[in-house]
Amino acid sequence: MRYYRVSDQSGSFRLVVDTGESRYDVTAVKPSLTSFEDLVRSCDITGTSIDAVVTNLLDDAPTVDADTLSSNQLTPIEAEEVWAAGVTYEMSEQARENESGMPDVYLNVYEGDRPELFFKATPSRTVGSGDRIGVRGDSDWNVPEPELGIVLYRGDIVGYTIGNDVSSREIEGENPLYLPQAKVYDRCCAIGPCVVPAEAIDDPHDLELTMTITRDGETMYDESTSTAEMVRTCEELVSFFDRHNTVPETAVLLTGTPLVPDDSFTLREDDHVAISIEDIGTLENRTITV
Repeated sequence: MRYYRVSDQSGSFRLVVDTGESRYDVTAVKPSLTSFEDLVRSCDITGTSIDAVVTNLLDDAPTVDADTLSSNQLTPIEAEEVWAAGVTYEMSEQARENESGMPDVYLNVYEGDRPELFFKATPSRTVGSGDRIGVRGDSDWNVPEPELGIVLYRGDIVGYTIGNDVSSREIEGENPLYLPQAKVYDRCCAIGPCVVPAEAIDDPHDLELTMTITRDGETMYDESTSTAEMVRTCEELVSFFDRHNTVPETAVLLTGTPLVPDDSFTLREDDHVAISIEDIGTLENRTITV
């Protein structure tokens, strides 16, 4: 099952589940369940699996049509913090070497025991599928970074989503100490379109990942790979995330990008970025200069 967060006509939040055969408004049956976070909290108390709780509600839940879902969806989880991992794939390690005047910094992380983890976004800087991602106006080299996202509840893996770690390669390449400015700004992160419970993903390290970028109807980039190319496991990344770190109740940890456009490419206003991950869905956003 796939879980979405949408807004209704009054502006209230609602939890919608897609079973693969139809879509259901869970909040209509249980008004206390308005988000994936609410659902996880109830499962934590009862010791019941996420899908099992929702399955018991479907007989009484009204259906939701596809157009209503797509036009009203928000970030599927309002994570208090979004963090990200870097140089977890050979492709991203090589790309960051090429952009930097200090390439050994990235090689040492790629081969080192400790992963690179950095703070990425707050809820106010994060957008959902269908919303606009930001391109920095003070940078001439900006790229999307498609990533598998780990959804965490009190530090435990409860689900997976798709993330876009939009970044300025120019700013980071100038000096690695500029990483926060290259990564953290308005609309710098997209999460969505849904959350899939962890128990529904057989192996997060063996999922096909595709990114397509189109501009004025022309395909600028279209490549696929697999999360099997990741040199670290999700569990390893999480173990460093909550090490000596008081983590929020809900968080998303992005696991690094395996796809990087050529050095000659930069995002422009109104580009369309579509990121698909097997068994999860497709995160789609257009760009806007911020």
